[in-house]
Amino acid sequence: MTTRRETILAAITSTLAGTTGVSTRIYRSRVEPLTRGESPALVIEPISDSAEQLTSLPRLDWSLTVRIAVIVRGNVPDQLADPTVESLHAKLMADLTLGGYAIDVQPQGVNFEMVEADQPAGVIACDYLVRYRTSVTNLATA
Repeated sequence: MTTRRETILAAITSTLAGTTGVSTRIYRSRVEPLTRGESPALVIEPISDSAEQLTSLPRLDWSLTVRIAVIVRGNVPDQLADPTVESLHAKLMADLTLGGYAIDVQPQGVNFEMVEADQPAGVIACDYLVRYRTSVTNLATA
């Protein structure tokens, strides 16, 4: 069995298939640099996951911060990334339960980083808070 967190990250990856401009270049927690031919691309990674037990019920309420980085190359990278950011946001917000695995998905913010590479590059990081619930004794079930 896999944890609810991993199931949610897989659901996000599936949901983002067909995002404008990235084709099949959607990666999960990729640490290797992207080549010029691999961009534009999306990199999906968990940033933090914290739990609270709000009642005496045997349930944990989790807050998972997920970063979806849009990586582009070209002049004015943030402008080049904009259609991809718009597309990924629309796809992610279309089902706030991610197929029933989450309680809610909430946008948290966007960070812009422009870097010098073989040509101008940008990493536009879109952060989302995913709220979900598990059993106290089993991270795979609600």
